[in-house]
Amino acid sequence: MPELPEVETIRRQLAPRLAGRVFDRVEVHDAKLTAPEPPEALTVGLPGRRVRSVERRGKYLLIAVDADETLVLHLRMTGRIHWRPAGEAVDERFLRALFVLDDGSTMTFGDARRFGTALMLPDADADGYWRGRVGVEPLSPRFTGRRLAELLRGRRGPIKPLLLNQGVVAGLGNMYVDEALFAAGVHPLRVAGSLDDAEVRRLHRAIRDRLKVAVASGGASIDSYRDGLGERGSMQDLLRVHLHEGERCPRCRDTILKDTVGGRGTYWCPSCQEAP
Repeated sequence: MPELPEVETIRRQLAPRLAGRVFDRVEVHDAKLTAPEPPEALTVGLPGRRVRSVERRGKYLLIAVDADETLVLHLRMTGRIHWRPAGEAVDERFLRALFVLDDGSTMTFGDARRFGTALMLPDADADGYWRGRVGVEPLSPRFTGRRLAELLRGRRGPIKPLLLNQGVVAGLGNMYVDEALFAAGVHPLRVAGSLDDAEVRRLHRAIRDRLKVAVASGGASIDSYRDGLGERGSMQDLLRVHLHEGERCPRCRDTILKDTVGGRGTYWCPSCQEAP
């Protein structure tokens, strides 16, 4: 479930706590976390390495260390990263990896469904790794209305699956695409290339606005998500259509509907988002 706002929230919390620290010990409790590489990629490769920075690409959390490598963490559906100060007990029900820093603080990777991944990526291989894997960052200056129009031009498939394609726009997931399409007044089944200039501008503004609001809210604590300090976010209280099937639309009071689009549960208002 963690999407761009949730991972960005965790990044902002970890950055000042990890920068300059040295990994003292790493334990991998689930070999699937690092597959196809062995757990030693982390347990042997990380201790003694100093953290240069904590960054994000789409839904990926990046912890850059010296010797020009980066620990790439992907939370997938139920992954959780939790930093604890020195002396605080580690209590993680679905512990997959434990990272101990030189000041005694710890970082855990918990994951009930075991879909999350961790890998050590040499900086020299970064361009090849990310090419085609993540598209433009929607909160970056490069994501303009014109850029979005270019991405949609000529596309014959529905708009929602296109926005969920991480190689097109990085970091968008099911929840925030539903919210952005509602804010823009665009039905999730609209042919992506059929949006006119005004609709593209509205969608561009809506994507950035909903993501910014979500980051400011610490993400949405739906299901298992907690931030990097183990606290709940509050964006779930600000969702307008997602998870609100059968309730009144906050804009027009019509009934919010739910169906499956591109294999994902999708919510929209039939009056505010006219069907194609």
